[in-house]
This record gives sequence, C-alpha cells and structure tokens, in this order.
Amino acid sequence: MTQHTPAPAQKKDIRVNAFAMASPVHHSPGLWRHPEDRSLDYTKLGYWTDLARTLEQGGFDALFIADSMASNDIYGGSYHAALRVGAQIPKLDPIVAVSAMARVTEHLGFGITSNALYEPPYPFARRMSTLDHLTKGRIGWNIVTGHTTSGARAVGEKTLTPHDTRYDIADEYLDAVYALWEGSWDDDAAVRDTEKRVFADPAKVRRVTHRGQHFQVDAIHLAEPSPQRTPVLFQAGASTRGRAFAARHAECIFVSGPTPNVIAPVVSDTRQRAAALGRDPREILFFSMATTIVGATEEEAREKLADYRRYINPEAALILFSGWTGIDFSSWDLDAPIRFDERSQGLVSALEAFSIADPTRVWTVRELAEHNAIGGRGPVFVGSAAQVADQIEAWVDATDVDGLNLSYAVTPGGYADFGTHVVPELQRRGRFKAGYAPGTLREKLYGAGRARLPASHPAAGFRPGAGPAGARREAV
Repeated sequence: MTQHTPAPAQKKDIRVNAFAMASPVHHSPGLWRHPEDRSLDYTKLGYWTDLARTLEQGGFDALFIADSMASNDIYGGSYHAALRVGAQIPKLDPIVAVSAMARVTEHLGFGITSNALYEPPYPFARRMSTLDHLTKGRIGWNIVTGHTTSGARAVGEKTLTPHDTRYDIADEYLDAVYALWEGSWDDDAAVRDTEKRVFADPAKVRRVTHRGQHFQVDAIHLAEPSPQRTPVLFQAGASTRGRAFAARHAECIFVSGPTPNVIAPVVSDTRQRAAALGRDPREILFFSMATTIVGATEEEAREKLADYRRYINPEAALILFSGWTGIDFSSWDLDAPIRFDERSQGLVSALEAFSIADPTRVWTVRELAEHNAIGGRGPVFVGSAAQVADQIEAWVDATDVDGLNLSYAVTPGGYADFGTHVVPELQRRGRFKAGYAPGTLREKLYGAGRARLPASHPAAGFRPGAGPAGARREAV
C-alpha cells in the first residue's frame, strides 16, 4: 500500500499596515530632528498625500492612524515635558486628511482611531459612512476607550472611567452604531427613480430607537448604505477585558510587545475567546507593532541604526511611556526593575508587556527607555532585505500574528525602504500578496463578495429581520 506524505501546510500571507500619528512624534522621539525625517510636515496635506502614494506603491494594506485626546501630562506632573519634545502633543484630528489621501490612491485602506466614549454615536456613524462612501469602502475604525485622565477632563469628565467599565460602555456604543449602519436602510432603499421622482422608498428606511444606559438614539441614519456599511473594525486592547471586547467585535487586532513570549499568549487567548462566541478565529487578523531598518547589506543597515541612535531621546521615550501607563517615571531610578501593579487606569497591556507578560525577562527603566526610543514597544528588525524578511517570518510564525503594524525610525523613508526592498523579498518567498485584490478594504482582507460583516458577527443581529435586535428599530 502506497503511503502519502501530507503536503506541508501553506504559510499565510504576511500583511502590513503603516502605523502613524498626526503629530511630530509617534514612537521614535528625537528622530524628528534627523535630516531625512519629515515628521515636522505633519501639518501639511502634501505630507499625507505623499505618504499615501508611498504606501500604496509599497503594497501596504492600510494606513493605521493612532490618536487620543490625551495631553500627556504624567511625566513630571505636567504636560510641559511632553511639549518640549513633541511627545504625541500636539496632534491633529486623524480623520480630516483621509479624503485627500483616498483621492491619490486606489487600494490603500485607512484605519482611523476614534474614542467610543467621547462622541455621541449618531454623528460618528454618519462621519464614518461618509468616508466609506468617498473612499469606495476603504475605511476601518480603530475602537478605543481612552486611558488618560487628561483626555477625560478634556471632554468634560471629572475623572477617568474605570478600565473595565469603559469597555462595558463601548459595548453599548457598538450596539448603537451597528443599528444605524446595518439596520436603518435596506440595501435597495435608495431607488433613485428619476421617472417617478422618488429618491428613496420610505418603507425601506427605519428609525433606530436605542435607549441604553449611556447612549440615546432616536432617528434614521442620515447616510444611505455605504459599500461596507460597518467599517472594518480594528481594536487594540490586550488586557483581559480588552480581549473579551475584541473577541466579540474586532476583525483586526493590534498587539504590541518586545518578544514573542508577550504576543503569542494574547493572540491564542483572543482566538479561543472568539471561537467560544461562534466566530471563526482564523478570520481575526492580528497585527503586531514592529520597525524595520533595511540596507543593501547588514553592515549598511547597522550603520543606519547607529546613525538613528545619535538622535534618539530616551527621556522622551519615558515621557511617552508615562502617558501610556499613568506612571510618572521622572522620579524612578534608571536601573530600577519595572514591576506590575493591579492598575485600573492607563494602558494596562503596555505595562504588562514590560513586566509580567514575559516571565523570562525583567526590564529596568533604562532598558525600557532605550528599547522604546526607536519604533515603540515592538521589535526592531535590522539587516538586508533577506535578513529582515527572515526576522519577520520568524516573528509571525512564533506569535501566530497575521502581519505587522509597521512603525518607523524616519518617515516616510522607513516605509519606502520596506516597500522597495522587503516586500519583493517576501513576495519571492510566497509570503506577501502579488498585488491588490479588487473591492473594499474588507474584500481585500477576506475575499471578493465579503464587503459586509459575516452572519457570525454581532453586527449582523441588527440587520432587518434579524430577530430580537430588530425590535429596537421602528419603521418610519
């Protein structure tokens, strides 16, 4: 009897988003002073349209734009330190430049960060539908809940809502916007009948009546159905409650940490949680923060890294980390080990990544500052195109992530180098798409005909005739 050796499992494509912020500093504080860096052009529309062209030429899946309402006032007890070094302050609204970037690209997606606690769901739902129309369905939403007292005060709150409660509120917010995006208009409601002089059939448009503990909606959705209806849903919470939220809602999840030992358990646990909710865990795409520094040879790449290190600002990295975690590191001994305490505020996962998440490593404050000074909390892959591709493949295979949220040392040069050198190498290895698929952002990620969220996603329960959720919508 002939024995057949099973064919090796095909390794998945590696996906890549660019990770940026409309600020002079994102995750490489001090590098804005480098002569090749254009971070100081963040207030110029031309910078963003040039960046979008560079990313699409390089085959990036999306531009993931971080944002918050925080004024970064933890380090030294004031925002003065952050202002002096531009540590994510000032920062512009990430939504405004998207239409211009979409105009100069055809395929690049846009992941926009917006807080589910700081704006009523009704105007936000219309804004996202508008962008989904204008970009032909290339919009994603990075759902955040805030993590700073300064951001809470800025929008009129007396104090920051406790960590897990913020996710409870966000669950309700998602229900409200799902009802608007998915349930208010039938697909064929906008008939555009010129002969009968009828634009939309009123019988196919329903009022959304959401009366929740935190949000109230009583109106039809003001936008007709956009290509995706609900934007692609990104989420970045890696805490226990954040994973539960992500398992229910997220399609793409952003994770960050310095070693595979930090990332892999988060990915595995979140996939298991999603499966328990009836979702396909392999359809949740994980993107891990990383930075690449590429040269024609390893020596050239190491020379680049040495050059970049001349501009880093470790104190500014601590200013950023203080803002993320709510811990004032200005008074800490640089050689003190970083310990985790049971915190209810700040980015809990950021502190966990450098304390309890990897039991094989104890980080000092100095080591944390030096690590975070280029590219943030993720790894830095350095070498020739082949060496960087090796490191990326090893990271993806060890963590089970689906790709990278690519940070930078200098912008846009770091992205251009990746697209020019690393992408062709990954394509030669069969680990990167040969070209963009047609359709919306969701179709590019999941395949043709997948513009809508699947029936297993909770948003599907808000579609007309979907059952109990439909009881909260009334015909107009």
